Amino acid sequence: MTTGFFHSVDDAAERLAATGYLASPAVATAVFLADRLGKPLLVEGPAGVGKTELAKAVARVTGARLVRLQCYEGVDESRALYEWNHAKQLLRITAGRGESWDETRSDIFGEEFLLARPLLTAIRSEEPAVLLIDEVDKADVEVEGLLLEVLGDFQITVPELGTIKATHRPFAVLTSNASRELSEALRRRCLFLHIGFPEEELERRVLALKVPGLDTALADSVVRVAGALRAMDLRKAPSVAETVDWARTLLALGAGRLDERLVRDTLGVLLKHQEDIVKAAAELALDAV
Repeated sequence: MTTGFFHSVDDAAERLAATGYLASPAVATAVFLADRLGKPLLVEGPAGVGKTELAKAVARVTGARLVRLQCYEGVDESRALYEWNHAKQLLRITAGRGESWDETRSDIFGEEFLLARPLLTAIRSEEPAVLLIDEVDKADVEVEGLLLEVLGDFQITVPELGTIKATHRPFAVLTSNASRELSEALRRRCLFLHIGFPEEELERRVLALKVPGLDTALADSVVRVAGALRAMDLRKAPSVAETVDWARTLLALGAGRLDERLVRDTLGVLLKHQEDIVKAAAELALDAV
């Protein structure tokens, strides 16, 4: 069963823009198709280009519940799917002394003792949900196996209870910074979208939306500097979020234009590693901004 949130690609783009997310044609198309086909959407790209924000924007525009699984090294089934409330089970066993084990077992492995984690929460949701599986590449490879049933059939098998199928198929978004290669089995279950750094025109539109009051000429200079930095061989190129932060910084400082001193004094807003700041200060052609 598809979610049916969007009527067309243009509808997806317009409604996302209304929430403050300016989607490129490729992004709007991927969102529409993921919704229409009922397929999970795997979004890859560098940090800070709006992958996580895309899932949040879909939740905002549709009014769906956002359920987030933040992945990290060591996340396991008990954190992603479900676990049993062992303390409560022990109390039930203690209170039921005199009962047979079969009677007790049928009770302690019931819904009352099940602790739903993000994946099961999204599957069991009685209302439409957006399932965000964030930074899936940071999880161990074994976690991908847990996702296959969830993303393939939108169901979860709990041995003690049976198979739990989604009442409303969630709109699923997986994000990855491509820090490791994801399995082909996981990729097959998803539509794929790569979000890179935006073109200059789109980034200017983002600045106009996120930093109202920023002078147009100054916005153009901000975008050009960000583009020049991304073209350098840096440890971490500035993200769109950091470009927005820099624009807000310049606005707060009352800057009307960029000059060498202002750029050097505020590079720490755009770049987060000292070696990148040193390299940028040495190579950036400030006369071109």
